[in-house]
Amino acid sequence: MGAEGGTNFLMSNFVQQRNKLKFNLHRFGMEGKMAENISMIREKIQTAAIEELPVLFSAYESDERAGVQAEITKAKRRILSYEKEVKRTEALKRYEREYAAFANICGIDEVGRGPLAGPVVAGAVILPKDCDILYINDSKKLSEKKREELYAVIMEKAVAVGLGYSTPERIDEINILQATYEAMREAIGKLSITPDILLNDAVTIPEISIRQVPIIKGDAKSISIGAASIVAKVTRDRLMVRYDEVYPMYGFASNKGYGAQTHIDALKTYGPCPIHRKSFIKNFCEV
Repeated sequence: MGAEGGTNFLMSNFVQQRNKLKFNLHRFGMEGKMAENISMIREKIQTAAIEELPVLFSAYESDERAGVQAEITKAKRRILSYEKEVKRTEALKRYEREYAAFANICGIDEVGRGPLAGPVVAGAVILPKDCDILYINDSKKLSEKKREELYAVIMEKAVAVGLGYSTPERIDEINILQATYEAMREAIGKLSITPDILLNDAVTIPEISIRQVPIIKGDAKSISIGAASIVAKVTRDRLMVRYDEVYPMYGFASNKGYGAQTHIDALKTYGPCPIHRKSFIKNFCEV
């Protein structure tokens, strides 16, 4: 092939590639700019805030590539899930709306009545009237990761948070129910603002003059009680992880002091440690 023939071949090939590129750009509604690859679009959609998604749908809904359409479909499901959670959270505010005339509504809950070891911890939380925190629920229904995430948000956005503790020794001395009441009273007393009404998970706390509303399974029915449940649970779990460093043979980091078989086996092998509740472990070892 001569020089002239080679040049003509290259020019012909260039024109074909250019026309193919123009066709694809037109096809994807992006003529005049280089088409984004699917991984770039995927990252944009997956990292976008909920309120940003409709704009991205408008930008890419004409893009016929299967990968792009799959991401749009997933993002639309994400919006539906978000809207469902907003609706669920609004339902959780039923009692807060019912008692909206009270300025400072406080949710109360405890964690750790059943374990063989460790304290019982109570949380008291006053949320703002316009609270917009999503995914609050009974702490037992949430993953550890989600509880930790929500703990940080609650601590940041709450009007006030109080925590109360009752030690294993105190539990043995006065029984778990009375020790729970003491922890709840301590949590209320540690609030920086005095509550006007208490929404409690199932119980009525003695020796409290503030009006109380006991709600059965309240941590799944009231956003304030749910928030208190999360704060108490995360606080106690973190404490038990630290105890595991001191007494590693009992597996406190994983069982949190509850009666897992490995925990009971360790009790039988090693006997109790200082944070065991003597009144709870009599069937497993000498105390």
